[in-house]
Amino acid sequence: MVFNAAALYANSRVHIVYRAIGNDGVSRLGYASSSDGYHIDERLSSPIFEPTQPTEKFGCEDPRITSLDGRYMMCYTAYGSRVLGTHQVAITSIEAEDFLDKKWNWGKRWLPFSGVRNKDAALFPRKINGKYVLLHRINPDICVAYSDDLKQWCRIRTIMRPRYRKWDSLKVGIAGPPIEIDVGWLLIYHGVNFEKKYSLGVAILDKKNPERVVFRSRKPILQPVEEYERYGAVPNVVFSCGAVMIDDQLLIYYGGADTVLCAATYDLDELKQSK
Repeated sequence: MVFNAAALYANSRVHIVYRAIGNDGVSRLGYASSSDGYHIDERLSSPIFEPTQPTEKFGCEDPRITSLDGRYMMCYTAYGSRVLGTHQVAITSIEAEDFLDKKWNWGKRWLPFSGVRNKDAALFPRKINGKYVLLHRINPDICVAYSDDLKQWCRIRTIMRPRYRKWDSLKVGIAGPPIEIDVGWLLIYHGVNFEKKYSLGVAILDKKNPERVVFRSRKPILQPVEEYERYGAVPNVVFSCGAVMIDDQLLIYYGGADTVLCAATYDLDELKQSK
């Protein structure tokens, strides 16, 4: 399977870090890139990031990458036990220059919420009110946390919950890192209903107070309708971990049925139609 990819736009290229699963069932991260965002013209034959810690023995899953302070910060899910279903948020980083030169000198890996079942995490691309800010998911809610050093986190609060009898009624989680636009922080997120159908929606968070949701789409912007989204390892899933903004158009990368990697465009003007 090849799915759930982080995405960066740098040096006029889209850089894609995707989750892949081979015959051993372990998730590793691969690299590909594209000059136009749609056609893959480079793909490395070996993983660029693999499990090395006991807490990630069975996989490094669902990367989300944020450019912050000259480094690319990667949040991912560390999957430690198939029996217990143990998944935790993990963070690592790499110098931006090393990443673009394909020198995979990843830094130290750490667990910001050690021992807590948690996933779907990403950092904001700059400090807010003097603090680093992290979005994450303590089931079934999207939560926020704050830090001075990226290691110790506090003030954990829920900012978005599932909605009764809606397309996001069972649980919600972020897609990629928030993107700053004129009216606030643009956040693509996934919602799951009680039929276990995964769809994507959009929200806008206040620029100065990320706990304040100023807009949340009433309807999904993307649902599983194509065969490659409806049938696969996990059916009826569209799940994103990253998007890039090119000329006011959002290019969203997402996994279809936990099996293939897909892309979809979203024009910001469509926000008016999502109310």
